[in-house]
Amino acid sequence: MKVGSRMDWGTVREQLEGILGINVEAVKWPLTDWEQAWGASEEPSVSLVKHGRVYWLVQKQETEALLLAADEPLVSEVERRLVDLVLAAKKEPESKLVRMPSEEERKAGLVRDWLHQQQERGFTHAEMPDQLVSLLSLYSTKVPILLYGDYTTSRRVQYAELKKLLDSFFDAEITLIPLTEKEWLILGSEKILSMDGMDDRDEETLEDKLAAMGYGLHEMLENEWVGEAHLAVHYPMTPAKSLYSVVLQLRETIMLGRTYHVGSSMHLPWELQLEKLVHLVPESEKASFLERVLKRLDVAFDPETMTTLEQFFQLDCNVSETAKKLYIHRNTLLYRLDKFKQETGLDVRTFNNAVLVKIAMLLYKVTKRK
Repeated sequence: MKVGSRMDWGTVREQLEGILGINVEAVKWPLTDWEQAWGASEEPSVSLVKHGRVYWLVQKQETEALLLAADEPLVSEVERRLVDLVLAAKKEPESKLVRMPSEEERKAGLVRDWLHQQQERGFTHAEMPDQLVSLLSLYSTKVPILLYGDYTTSRRVQYAELKKLLDSFFDAEITLIPLTEKEWLILGSEKILSMDGMDDRDEETLEDKLAAMGYGLHEMLENEWVGEAHLAVHYPMTPAKSLYSVVLQLRETIMLGRTYHVGSSMHLPWELQLEKLVHLVPESEKASFLERVLKRLDVAFDPETMTTLEQFFQLDCNVSETAKKLYIHRNTLLYRLDKFKQETGLDVRTFNNAVLVKIAMLLYKVTKRK
């Protein structure tokens, strides 16, 4: 199938040189090379950046791709996208290669590009320019959610299909910003915390409402989406002031959750405070701590003991509740805790020892995987 067969290669090159004021070269690639490079790019479009050059697809023939190329440093991001839009508009309507983004997706892409620029500069905090804030009406308070889709590289999730899925779930205004191929930022109005009458349950804290919303969203994505999805939820904030720093915090939350709680897919920052602190400890100090606190690690932390202790800590060191949760007799649980005390000299029924063992468990999970 030919793409853009009505466009003249040489004429387009001359027009592009006139618009950009730079040298533009007409080149040919084997069609398979173009499709492979295009399919592997983070954001497939009319153009492709590779090895310091920008390539625009003009025509796709039977075995060749006819391209125009220019040095990347000479072409600004705005100019590249403008040429993308012009070339895409000239292509045949039946073309399936080029998918024209909606106006909403185009605006979201500009916000994404700004976030990338701040990251490349090494910033930890930056306020958005007013013109970007206005594009997506980001002055009001939003609930930020970071979604990482752990799907295969052969499965490309399109903006429109994910936006439609999220709109149907929340039944409220949301903004979707694609950060990378697998990473999506969702900004919902505070109305999303009123789902299922959550506002009527006054005894629930803000953290409870955020967690309930997050778990509900994760369950829907797990059932309706392709591949595993990780979610991180943050407190409501004003994007105009703190969107960039919140994105960094959400990424850190997912990283900590995946590092210290393997198998968990819902990550809440207020539940990872200890993990955040432990993660900052130098590797040599982590190993030294484990060596001092637990002499026989593999014996002390066998699978049964790990499961028992995790449930014991999760239930605030309550013996009766832990026994019920594990479906064992109370005396059986006490026997396991006494056995652990004999092997390590640490009684987790005391506060100080419980804290030491909790930290040791976090460190052991990471060091054992390494």
